[in-house]
Amino acid sequence: MKKIVLIAAFALGTYMVSAQAPEKMSYQAIVRNGSGQLLTNQNVAVRVSVLQGSAAGTSVYSERITGTTNVNGLVSLEIGSGTVLSGTFNTINWGGNSYYLKTETDPAGGTNYTITGTSQLLSVPYALYAKSSGGGGGGSLTLPYTTVENNAATLFSITNDGDGTSVEGINNTTTSSIAPVRGIVNSTAPGGFSSAVRGINNGTGGLGIGVWGSQAGSGWGVYGTTPNGLGVYGNSSANGTGVYANSNSGTGLTATSNSGVAANISISNNANNNVVLNANSVGNGTVVNVSTTGNGTGVLSSAGAGFGVHGITSQQTSAGIVGDNNGAGEAIVGRTTSDIAGAVVGRNDGGGYGVRGFVATNTSGTGIGVFGQVGINGSEGRAGRFENLNADNDRNTFEVETNGNGNIPNNTLGNASSFLVNNTNSVAAGVRGEVKTIFGNFGAAGIFGVSSGTGGFAGLFHSSNTAGNGNALVAITDGNGNAITANAGKNGNAVEANIDGAGTAVYGWVPTFATGKAARFENFNEDNDNNVMSVKTVGNGTAASFMVDRTTGTSAAVKGEVNSQFANFGTAGIYGISSGTGGYAGLFHASNTSGNGPAVIAIADGNGNAITANATNTGDGVEATVDGSGSAIYGWIPNFGTGRAGRFANLNSANGQNTVQINSNGTGNTLLINHTGASGNLMTLQSGSFNVTRINKAGKGFFNGGTQSSGADVAEAFDVEGHISQYETGDILVISTDSDRTVEKSSEPYSNLVAGVYATKPGVLLTEEHIETDISDKVPMGVIGVIPTKVCLEGGEIKRGDLLVTSSLSGVAMKADINKVKVGQVLGKALQAYNEKEIGKINVLVSIK
Repeated sequence: MKKIVLIAAFALGTYMVSAQAPEKMSYQAIVRNGSGQLLTNQNVAVRVSVLQGSAAGTSVYSERITGTTNVNGLVSLEIGSGTVLSGTFNTINWGGNSYYLKTETDPAGGTNYTITGTSQLLSVPYALYAKSSGGGGGGSLTLPYTTVENNAATLFSITNDGDGTSVEGINNTTTSSIAPVRGIVNSTAPGGFSSAVRGINNGTGGLGIGVWGSQAGSGWGVYGTTPNGLGVYGNSSANGTGVYANSNSGTGLTATSNSGVAANISISNNANNNVVLNANSVGNGTVVNVSTTGNGTGVLSSAGAGFGVHGITSQQTSAGIVGDNNGAGEAIVGRTTSDIAGAVVGRNDGGGYGVRGFVATNTSGTGIGVFGQVGINGSEGRAGRFENLNADNDRNTFEVETNGNGNIPNNTLGNASSFLVNNTNSVAAGVRGEVKTIFGNFGAAGIFGVSSGTGGFAGLFHSSNTAGNGNALVAITDGNGNAITANAGKNGNAVEANIDGAGTAVYGWVPTFATGKAARFENFNEDNDNNVMSVKTVGNGTAASFMVDRTTGTSAAVKGEVNSQFANFGTAGIYGISSGTGGYAGLFHASNTSGNGPAVIAIADGNGNAITANATNTGDGVEATVDGSGSAIYGWIPNFGTGRAGRFANLNSANGQNTVQINSNGTGNTLLINHTGASGNLMTLQSGSFNVTRINKAGKGFFNGGTQSSGADVAEAFDVEGHISQYETGDILVISTDSDRTVEKSSEPYSNLVAGVYATKPGVLLTEEHIETDISDKVPMGVIGVIPTKVCLEGGEIKRGDLLVTSSLSGVAMKADINKVKVGQVLGKALQAYNEKEIGKINVLVSIK
């Protein structure tokens, strides 16, 4: 087939046939054959495709056009008038991307396209975009321009990829109510959420703006008006803010009304638990300021199950709700007509106060923190009442506290509380306290006085009238309890009585008709560890002395007995304490030098210890010394016993001290274990109650986890030819041919008698001798392991991993020639490289092969 070539390019132009006709582009090309000759007066067919983005981009439009070349081989076509193969020509968005024109030509006028070319559309096609955008080719649009279209698509669209404004409306007139840009919805019943002007910001940044209105003067940045709807409506479909008002120095949001409600803020979703109005400030000004000049309420709040007003503060110096009274009124008034609810309720859900009344600045002494009154207008009731409705609440129902100094001349002033019956004919009590309980616990009292300081009295009863005959205190009980029970919880006396006259400090007596005791000392409290009776002296004599002055007596001078099931500290028949920096808690001295009796005998007939000793500080639990030849501690088991002669245990898992420590400054053994029985081991060591190490009666050791020493090889003690002083560590040793079980230094290369190396620090030393035999004249020959070994360069430079054999130098190894070495000549492998001229040492993995 003859080769046809499209030689010429194309010329493009645009024009409009009418207002409603589709746009077209003119296309011209010169067609030549393969020899360069023009194809004249010949029908041709061209398939045209508009590609988006690149020469290999997606086809957005394609059509087939036919035409006839003239005498000059030129064919003229109109793109947009052919047979459409795909796409719509007049919907191409020429301004939205770059476009390329691809042509495929069949010079025979058919569909066998053999000539293909692709070129980018440059300036001319974009006139279509300028026409559609209203530019009119630089002045072709006549103003004012008005037209009516019925089209669901966007009629006017401008895209700006730069930083400029896509559409700007400017009006320079001074006429009122003008608008540079205006949007109108003419329908009186448009669809929901129809908008005359709509601003859309598709950015996801935090500072994007959908619609921005600004005003340089005192007008409105954004103004919305409506007769019955919403003047301005802001909505947030997620976590944003529907309407945001901000001001640098003025007012962020102002709402006013002539006859309606200035502002209405509500939540219409029953499931929404968020705050209806949230007002906060980081400054020191008032967050919400409410004022009224009429008779209306400044703030009116009503609630069903919630709170009418809920004030919260997190600072001790501030308040959730503050009411100020600057005149004669009340700062806060609570009114109630209910018989069950309070007018004012102070509720405490934390550790603070339910109600706190205090005098802040008054110094005249007339101020009152909390004032309760009854009797006004003939009313009856209680001026105050305090109740505890929780049976498990062990806190005080009512507390009164003062930090004042009191008034010594006049003890009616400065008290934490004062009660006075101001009627000389009254038989009422100044204070009446009553408790109705079946328990006689501490604190369960009609009146409970406590002195918590280092002085003062828990109770003081003073008959202050010197002419009076009444008792300062009268205690009467009609039951079986004590009229007075006195208890001292620390070092004081339960009862201290003294007299200034001639009476008796304590007078206990029993009338003639009674059968009781005048005095009795007994402790009925099992938990009371105080002395029932205490004897004390400030002299040098003993506080108490007990003696059985009879040489044939068998009774004890002092017998202390305690009948208890507990072995607690202090539960003892005799309890001795040394509270000074010296002295002994107990001293037992057998002072007769001719006597044979022990100073102390401790016998336990039960399962307890005969003696238990404990030191809570740095002293020893038991210190035993001997001045003679006996043993400081001698533990033994009689021939009928089955226990242990000694046991040491550390029961504290956090104690890092040694359970047993043995020190010796003598020349004998620090520890000697002698097993004279018929069987058993000399020693067994356990970990977690399982045996891990055992030395049997013959001295053989068994180790579950193996053994580890600081050496790196296994050696065995051998006799040497000559004296041991002629040998040193690192020498190569060979079997002696003159004596049995003897070694000597190597003296010839490739010796078959090589046996090992004089070990520097054997990890394990083997010997056939007894452990008590002196083997200092024997050499420890390492037979396996890592051993520092003497080497030289007689066999060449030594590299890591080279086989080593004996050299001609005495006791020195060299590198082996792999072609010469025989079985039994290899000493081991080099673990280090060596290239020094003189004899040196390197680590060698010794293994005779």
